[in-house]
Amino acid sequence: MVQIYARKKALAGAANVLLAGAEKLKTSQNEAVRNRTTLDFHIELLRLRQNWRLKKVSNTIIGDLSYRTAGSKYLQTGTFEVTKAEDDEKASSPPSSPLPSGPTPAKQNSALRVSIPSELQGVAYIEVLCQKDHEDLCSVNINLLGSGPPPPPTQTCIGSKKLEAAQNVLFCKELFNQLAKEAVQLQAPIPHMVVGNQIMATVLPGIQLIIGLCHSTTADKKQQHPSPSKSEHDHVLEHSLHQLLREVHHKNTHHPFPHPATGPLGPSKKRMFAGPMAADRYELLEMTKTDTLLEQIVKQAQHFIMRMRTEYVLDTIAKEVKDPLISSHWNTLNSPTQSCVKINISTHGYDAVCRTPLVIHVGEKSLKCICRDGKVMNMSYEPQELRDLIFCHINQHQILAVQALAKTMGWQALGNSNHLGDDSTGTVEPLGNASSCLMSSPTGDRIIAVRCEPHTGIQVSVAHSPRTDFFPSRLVTERKWEHLGGQFRDVRLDKMEGRNFLHKMELLMASLTSNS
Repeated sequence: MVQIYARKKALAGAANVLLAGAEKLKTSQNEAVRNRTTLDFHIELLRLRQNWRLKKVSNTIIGDLSYRTAGSKYLQTGTFEVTKAEDDEKASSPPSSPLPSGPTPAKQNSALRVSIPSELQGVAYIEVLCQKDHEDLCSVNINLLGSGPPPPPTQTCIGSKKLEAAQNVLFCKELFNQLAKEAVQLQAPIPHMVVGNQIMATVLPGIQLIIGLCHSTTADKKQQHPSPSKSEHDHVLEHSLHQLLREVHHKNTHHPFPHPATGPLGPSKKRMFAGPMAADRYELLEMTKTDTLLEQIVKQAQHFIMRMRTEYVLDTIAKEVKDPLISSHWNTLNSPTQSCVKINISTHGYDAVCRTPLVIHVGEKSLKCICRDGKVMNMSYEPQELRDLIFCHINQHQILAVQALAKTMGWQALGNSNHLGDDSTGTVEPLGNASSCLMSSPTGDRIIAVRCEPHTGIQVSVAHSPRTDFFPSRLVTERKWEHLGGQFRDVRLDKMEGRNFLHKMELLMASLTSNS
């Protein structure tokens, strides 16, 4: 027992010595890490490998920024080199000032030195401009680095910030190079032009789409970021140009299933099912047709201009016409080349009596309007056609609304017409057609005639029955002719009381009914 207690005491003493030494080593290591201003090379290299492809070639660590694995056709290699920061650079850097007291550590320097080609240095972005007669319609700057404030410096972005800027330059150059090749190869009605770092394409007559590559290699921060005026852009065009090339890269690396396990990849899912689905030659040719990047962005720019013109026409008419009310509801779920707007024409206070809905589909170069009765009308890119259509439907709404109001008040609709183009019924309108209707009082002794014209406006006339100017004679002896309606007399609507046209017509019908 004495020997056992002696051995236990000796082991306990040796363990205490080892634990004390380990505690001192741990304390010294923590203090060294806290006071060290340079990160560990291997730790930072490990973090860099998590986001970038690196490999070691003859004692040199190199990486690749290009999109070769995604099927890139750009000739720029995008190779960069990663080395350890030299000791003389650490010595030449000014030492950090000692902190007074507190747990905040000193600023840590990067232990890596990243060398990138001179062609990928600086900041690059794609500028898109829609121009009409040297007047900017919209301006877009595509900067993959973002226009917001820079992120706070963290350990994960110390070695990657420079590489992200270089990859941004590489992506912008690759995108512009692809667009330039397509602009030269495409056969458009008006040929596209490539001059230096600018691509000019005709979107609509008199409107051009200009795509430019801006690359700045200066270290001035003011020149690296676009001016505030250029940062106001359309989010649809920004998202489209940013995603078009990435979508091509994604399709090249993510092939749809099923695909052969050992054969070459490439055929789409539709072409794989062409045999079992018994596709003919026409369907096979349609599968091979795809729009290029430039064609897609031109179509989206055309739709953007058409949408902007449609919004301008609807807003202008809503401001000009106070009676009836015109409200537009744009669909939030739209495609880059197709959008939809629903137009409601109603009269204030008489929404339940009559409401005229319209649905307009805005495409790339045309508009399709679905009317209330189901008729489909196709229009071109000229905004005047849409304006004439809206005014014609405004007149038709007034005629339909006054007939619906007459039914609620006991009056009878004798007849109506939405297309009066004959000189016998009045002057011919320069734009559109006039609409009219005839209404009779419950006793049949009063007749109201309403005529709506796009250019002149609304005209209301009233006739009495029997005629007050009927005088029997030897030629006309029968008394039945005195029951014919008299001549129509115009009503001055501007002198009548009422909030709007239907309110005035309601007061007029009530007055004629009480006087009968």
